[in-house]
Amino acid sequence: MNRSDHRELPAGRNVSGRADNLTLRVASAAVLVSIGLASTYLGGWLFRAVCAIGAGGILWEWTALIARRGEPRVLVPGAAALLAAVILAGLDLPVGAFAAIAAGAVLAMFLVAALPTGETASAPAMWAAGGVIYAGASLLGPVLLRGDPQWGLTALLFLFATVWATDIFAFFCGRAIGGPALWPLVSPNKTWSGAIGGLIGGVAAGVAVAYTIGIGKLGMIGAMALVLSVLAQAGDLLESAIKRRFGAKDASHLIPGHGGLMDRLDGFLVAAFAALLIGILRQGTGAPARGFLVW
Repeated sequence: MNRSDHRELPAGRNVSGRADNLTLRVASAAVLVSIGLASTYLGGWLFRAVCAIGAGGILWEWTALIARRGEPRVLVPGAAALLAAVILAGLDLPVGAFAAIAAGAVLAMFLVAALPTGETASAPAMWAAGGVIYAGASLLGPVLLRGDPQWGLTALLFLFATVWATDIFAFFCGRAIGGPALWPLVSPNKTWSGAIGGLIGGVAAGVAVAYTIGIGKLGMIGAMALVLSVLAQAGDLLESAIKRRFGAKDASHLIPGHGGLMDRLDGFLVAAFAALLIGILRQGTGAPARGFLVW
């Protein structure tokens, strides 16, 4: 969102470049949306596999950011933790899935802490653990919500609508209206107008989906959409801060026009994990989607 190149170009070339980049973004987004919706609808192990692949890509991008390479002391325990977590989630053992991610984070932290002093500066131990947790959150949020047999699909559709609309409205409102930067030290291209536009769009889309599906108490649903929209934008800012901390413009170049998986999923993974936690607090690990949506 609002990740444009700041190099000065002639006016005509700049407009053409922006149009080409927008076309590329739309085409890439269409492919990702199709994969996301199809796998979400089908559910089961296919959906879990797609989420696991995405989480593995996020782990690799995080590791490349903090260590300038794919550091095996983070990738191996992290990948093992993600694999164990997705299997345990599929076997309806959510507590075990959380424990697997926690164990992978601790192991990665200790392995990196054991590096010689000169190497730990490029891959500090706490950042290594943070990468496993971040990738784990991107896996557990959607997988455990979708695992709710009654409300899982509905919860994911609600999440998609809210987060995607937030991103789209923030992007276009920010470009069309402009104005003061939201947090210039972290992401100078994000504006208050974009943030407010994204918030309005996200809430409207979430409520529209809830109304169409027939979820009751739209006031509470609107409040949940508001929370998710704010958290999605906070997740975007968090990822921007991480990239700025390690001097990177994009997490990777896996997705044409968007950068990496972290760049594309930063807001969604935070919102999905927050929705999972709210659902668990209200209904336990057996029906987290119901706990999040039914008030």
